[in-house]
Amino acid sequence: MVLYKNYCNPQYLVPFVEIPDPRRDYAYLETLPSPRLLSTHLPLSMLPPETSSCGCKIVYLCREPKDAFVSRWHFENKIVKGSNIAPDKAFDMFCEGFSPSDPFWDHYEDIMSHPEEVVRHLAKFLGVPLTEEDECSGVTDEVVKLCSFESLTGLKVNQMGGVDHDNKIYVANSVFFRKGKVGDWVNHMIEEMAEKVDRVIKEKLEGNGLAF
Repeated sequence: MVLYKNYCNPQYLVPFVEIPDPRRDYAYLETLPSPRLLSTHLPLSMLPPETSSCGCKIVYLCREPKDAFVSRWHFENKIVKGSNIAPDKAFDMFCEGFSPSDPFWDHYEDIMSHPEEVVRHLAKFLGVPLTEEDECSGVTDEVVKLCSFESLTGLKVNQMGGVDHDNKIYVANSVFFRKGKVGDWVNHMIEEMAEKVDRVIKEKLEGNGLAF
């Protein structure tokens, strides 16, 4: 299981398609055994057409927008040298769709609320359903434990080191972990801000089946 490789940061274990790794070139992806685990911030429309026709399994993860904004604000202020964008300015930019990864609008909460059920559902979707023997031997609980915020932040590899992207942005391994809590946005937004985000969410996501 990939999670047992606690000597490596999760960002290296499941590499991003669109983010170059200074330690290795893209040819490395071709050497990965099948089935490969890859990450991306890209929308489905920007992936090769074969992605949908070759049987590739895609797991889409979307976080509650208000929590996503707070997490993103903390993250970008940490990785960009000299960046100290005011929260109110960052908030307006977020609502207007400004983001390094394009608009947020084009469930983390379910994972936090019912992690065991999500693990079972994900395993079934990926074609490797958990067996009765797996359940009896505690595989589900072990996966939840290994993937927990407490477990990942406790690994030394996630507490030190990082990646320097072309001597422009240094991303420490630790910045990918802040609180891992649902609802922390209430500590950063006033009521009017929360109501504005909710209006934007309704406008941008109405009719697509996503609910927060």
